[in-house]
Amino acid sequence: MIERPETAVSSIAQRNLEGYVGFANLPNQVYRKSVKRGFEFTLMVVGESGLGKSTLINSLFLTDLYSKDYPGPSHRIKKTVQVEQSKVLIKEGGVQLTLTIVDTPGFGDAVDNSNCWQPVINYIDSKCEDFLNAESRVNRRSMPDNRVHCCLYFIAPSGHGLKPLDIEFMKRLHDKVNVIPLIAKADTLTPEECHLFKKQIMKEIQEHKIKIYEFPDVDEDEDNKLVRKIKEKMPLAVVGSNVVIEVNGKKVRGRQYPWGVAEEGIFELPPLEETGGQWLAWEAKRRDCLSFINVENGEHCDFTVLRNMLIRTHMQDLKDVTNNVHYENYRSKKLAAVTCNGVDTSKTKGQLTKSPLAQMEEERREHVMKMKKMEAEMEQVFEMKVKEKKQKLKDSEAELERRHEQMKRNLEAQYKELEEKRRVFEEEKANWEAQQRILEQQKLDASKTMEKNKKKGKIF
Repeated sequence: MIERPETAVSSIAQRNLEGYVGFANLPNQVYRKSVKRGFEFTLMVVGESGLGKSTLINSLFLTDLYSKDYPGPSHRIKKTVQVEQSKVLIKEGGVQLTLTIVDTPGFGDAVDNSNCWQPVINYIDSKCEDFLNAESRVNRRSMPDNRVHCCLYFIAPSGHGLKPLDIEFMKRLHDKVNVIPLIAKADTLTPEECHLFKKQIMKEIQEHKIKIYEFPDVDEDEDNKLVRKIKEKMPLAVVGSNVVIEVNGKKVRGRQYPWGVAEEGIFELPPLEETGGQWLAWEAKRRDCLSFINVENGEHCDFTVLRNMLIRTHMQDLKDVTNNVHYENYRSKKLAAVTCNGVDTSKTKGQLTKSPLAQMEEERREHVMKMKKMEAEMEQVFEMKVKEKKQKLKDSEAELERRHEQMKRNLEAQYKELEEKRRVFEEEKANWEAQQRILEQQKLDASKTMEKNKKKGKIF
């Protein structure tokens, strides 16, 4: 056994700098690098169809991720339990967020919902498996984080507590993902019913030892009060809306009821005894207050609490808990399944059982095979191009020969035509010359005859 030399560890002493060094700029370097790289967040929404999952997502990020042209998965996919993901790039203040929305259309809609949570579990495990394989590779330049960081579980507003399906689903997933239970469509419950429903749900969650997402304690007392206030509101009662209504000169997302619109909260009304007996006016204002639900009004629902917690204050903590707790649990289970001789007893695909050298050799072989395949494809394409070029040249040569023969035949025909015209011309010329000679002979004979006649006349 090799003996390691003892290393003396000196205590860290604080020293004051005499001037500016520059390492105080490290946070700015980290900030610039993070902003340049962008951020990733995966949000899973699970619940029965018709509970407003897509509407709540639109309200959370103040954009129409799902619209009439591109409806939510529950409206596009048949009612079978499957996992559907949608990626969208959101920009705000120069910061890019790659948001992945994972929906489970058809969840809880069947008559027999046995094992309907299994596709969700398989999806979460597959994303952890992909990240683990990316970590195990020698080349780890690009490691996209597609792990599910948060699961919003929508509970139907029945007012009678959790269903057996709700309990079983959360028990199956509370060790794999951050589960945040939500009471969907809270505007269907009165404030008293909603309060009692929350107490009943939390009671059943504690009885069945379901671990939901725990908000971390912070240093500031005010933030601790806010965290305690959020914990007291769990599970959050939310309302979503795709309708933007202008009330009192302000555009808000809300639900408008047939009997009117009002922005004031019901809790802002003064007591009846302070109105001086004007109970008719007080009752009319109360009816107006009950005519509109503003999703961003904390007195109407817990939507703002959810948005502040999920996006503005605890998004990074959700990612940290996913990486440090849930992913580490998955990773430790995978590593525990590996035996000492390098055989994976879990019989699942992965690269955990290979040494770095063996893995590097395998990657080299994969690269060589990939290059050979690319070379073969390029040779095939080159041969195809050469064949096409040769065929094109042959076609051009045949076309030229055809045109040459055609021109040759045309020239021969023109030559024959010219020869025929020449022959005809020569014949006509010969006939004309013969006629001219005959005429000249006739003229000569006539002149001789006239001279003879003249001579005879002189004699007589």
